[in-house]
Amino acid sequence: MVNSYFMPSVNHYGRGAAEMVGPEISNRGYKKALIVTDSFLEKAVAPDIASYLKQSGIDSVVFGGSQPNPTDNNVHDGLKIFQKEGCDCIVSLGGGSSHDCAKGIGLVAGGGGHIRDYEGVNKSTQKSAPLFAINTTAGTASEITRFCIITNTDTKVKMAIVDWRCTPIASFNDSLLMAKKPPGLTAATGMDALTHAIEAYVSTAATPVTDSAALMTIKLVSTNLRAAVANGDNMVARDNMMYAQLLGGMAFNNAILGYVHAMAHQLGGFYDLPHGVCNAILLPAVQRFNLIAAPERMADIAVAMGENINGLSIREAADVAIDAIQQLSEDIGIPSGLKELGVKEEDLEVMAKNAMKDACGATNPRVPTLEDVINIFKSAM
Repeated sequence: MVNSYFMPSVNHYGRGAAEMVGPEISNRGYKKALIVTDSFLEKAVAPDIASYLKQSGIDSVVFGGSQPNPTDNNVHDGLKIFQKEGCDCIVSLGGGSSHDCAKGIGLVAGGGGHIRDYEGVNKSTQKSAPLFAINTTAGTASEITRFCIITNTDTKVKMAIVDWRCTPIASFNDSLLMAKKPPGLTAATGMDALTHAIEAYVSTAATPVTDSAALMTIKLVSTNLRAAVANGDNMVARDNMMYAQLLGGMAFNNAILGYVHAMAHQLGGFYDLPHGVCNAILLPAVQRFNLIAAPERMADIAVAMGENINGLSIREAADVAIDAIQQLSEDIGIPSGLKELGVKEEDLEVMAKNAMKDACGATNPRVPTLEDVINIFKSAM
């Protein structure tokens, strides 16, 4: 069996890393960038990024229309600006939503058609527009991955686009841009990073290479997320969460994910809910379902989370891991169940059916039936 490892060719990380974006683009000969971001960062941070680009002789124009769960309409609105302004590259600025929107724009700019044509695995046949990703949250790791999640506005389903051509050329993780983020956002994105690592570690596509990144992610999140939520100016915690999300991305970009993400995508598309919160609520429920398929791996996760499993059986240690996940969520203020988010039981079956079509579920360690997925949703209510 041959395994592959996907990653941007250049990755800058640390305080002030965003200032490297100008030289990276200039060195490759590009002249004008479309900065893809959301309405808040368009005013708060995009002017600084435009300045960094200008210092390297790069013109830019800003598209601030990326929504928290980016839609196909967002992609094509941004594409119009990219084409009208004669841009030859894209800079994504933000968290996963901005990066995913930018990836969608890049795919269609390079290959034509509609973003819906790219749903699935490696559907593109042409190069994407060159993408440079500046990250501002410690969670999604979309700045380094080949994953692009876009909501189909007709079906209200999040399309999972997995395509090596939408992997950014270069990523920039600047912990200074992550400081002062509100506790709720810090908590949600941090649990997203933890979910990436745990799903990658129990994935059927896991390898020793992805395992090393996944376990370190779990350790870093478990020892730093509470501190980052408690004090947004704690730069040691911010630095470590930056590393955690980067390593988590390295793990799941190559080991893929599982049914936490397959199910969370449906909640995001159906109700427009925050992805990290959905992951956090579903994570213990899905891993409890997975437990019989990977008890030894769940025991490893307990150790990585700092739990003492001396004298416990493998099964008991696996239970400790699930309890530790729930305790972390509780400590940082994650809602206790999906009902708090307005999820209705009458919608569970259609979401379960869609989850079973999601590409992320292919590497889940235990193969569920439709009834299983519905019951996992119910257990998370």
